Amino acid sequence: MPGIKKSYMKPRIVALIPAHNEEKSIRDCLAGLNDQLLPKGVELDVYVIADNCTDRTEEKAITAGEEFNLNLKVVITENNKLRKVGALNAGWKLLYGDLLDIYNKQLTEHEELYKQSIKAVLGMDADSRLAPNCLTYLWEGLMSARNIGGVMAKYTMRMPKKKSLLSKHDVYYEEKLASGEYGGPLTRWWTHQQKQDMASWLLDLQYHGGSTYVLGGQATLFRPEALQEVVNHNKLDGPWQNDSDVEDMLLTWQLQKSGWKTLISPKGRCFVDAMRSYHTFREQRNKWNSGTVDLLTNKDLSVQTRHKGKIWRNQMKLLSDLVIRAMFIILLSVALATDQFYWSWIWITPIALASILNIILAIKTPMHRTIDVILAGLLISPELYLWVNLMTFSQVWLEKLSANKKDGWANQYAAESGKTSSKLVQGIILTMVVIAAGVYLCFEYRDFLTSSRVQEAISPYLMTGWIALTYLTIIKSLMMVYQIWTLRGRHTA
Repeated sequence: MPGIKKSYMKPRIVALIPAHNEEKSIRDCLAGLNDQLLPKGVELDVYVIADNCTDRTEEKAITAGEEFNLNLKVVITENNKLRKVGALNAGWKLLYGDLLDIYNKQLTEHEELYKQSIKAVLGMDADSRLAPNCLTYLWEGLMSARNIGGVMAKYTMRMPKKKSLLSKHDVYYEEKLASGEYGGPLTRWWTHQQKQDMASWLLDLQYHGGSTYVLGGQATLFRPEALQEVVNHNKLDGPWQNDSDVEDMLLTWQLQKSGWKTLISPKGRCFVDAMRSYHTFREQRNKWNSGTVDLLTNKDLSVQTRHKGKIWRNQMKLLSDLVIRAMFIILLSVALATDQFYWSWIWITPIALASILNIILAIKTPMHRTIDVILAGLLISPELYLWVNLMTFSQVWLEKLSANKKDGWANQYAAESGKTSSKLVQGIILTMVVIAAGVYLCFEYRDFLTSSRVQEAISPYLMTGWIALTYLTIIKSLMMVYQIWTLRGRHTA
């Protein structure tokens, strides 16, 4: 109509990147955004939220933004005590206003127009890097239906370069080692186990329709209306909450509760850093698993997910893995000590199934190595990795029953920054001492342990234990057959 001035602003994707002392990784993260081919007519704005930084994160981010010609702004948090959650919400409030502002400041006409132009919000970590075209795939997934609230990239752990490639005469030798870009054989092996674990999870989700119970914070594209609905429905000042150690899972459940779909992209890939040591891995998984268990059991949060049964089944699976191995060790030890062990070739069946399953998973893991496939087939790597997860599982549930609540974020950060150390060596030594003492006692009292009186007294309990273990093993074998069947599909990790 004549006389009416119209304003127009191009649709845009806004990236929120919380960064706490990320001077070593922020450039690589922004380089990944520079690699993206944006959807036609869509712009990208990047907000790096420098959260309580004591290093050169802000300077590095600005320099990289200029280098890659990104529409970049660095936001400095003030008095943020909520870590990543507080940083993400600070970015959200910058765009959508602060509902806790006592002065009730209104957005300007330009700010309101800018807010309306935001069609997607990309939440990602400062140590993640999007693969080329990832943002396009995420956008296509988000825009494929009106009821999709978020689409997550497929995560792949970055394999450290061989430490042997570094020259010890390089003046930056120690600095390059500390950056995590290089690693020794153990670090590279540990990284692959996490990568294979992630691949197994992604393949399972895709086989069952692509819906996910956690939109990981490493790289997820959200629909702004969905996030706003979470804010309004739960009376929050930002979409992310500090009520759980797994804020991304809590947000996902709240989206699902409001009727939004949460999916993984079948093509979009994001490369993320793995935990490079046993100690940092344990602290990370303690935080993840503790937060998951808390969501499952905390009725005060009043959140539900249609995946709740699946998550409980995963917990039961870990419990059954622990019970089977504990029973096997106890029964085998008693049977050998009392000379009542009899080998049966049928026991090869579950071992063969486990070997086939892990070979397939290793092959389907992106950028796998031949040695990884061999170790998977021999069940060396999967069994060691499983035992670490079983220790974490046990610790989480024991802590759940205790009165003391630990700060998962603080423990993980302390481990990553080298402020705490692992007790793995002490644990291994103690285990070896216990085994040696047990073997010595068995030989010392062999005549008594193998006497007919002891054998007759122990035999009924052994028989009952082996029968129970057999039934449990049959159930686990059927589960492995089912998982092998699901892996025949076209899905990729």
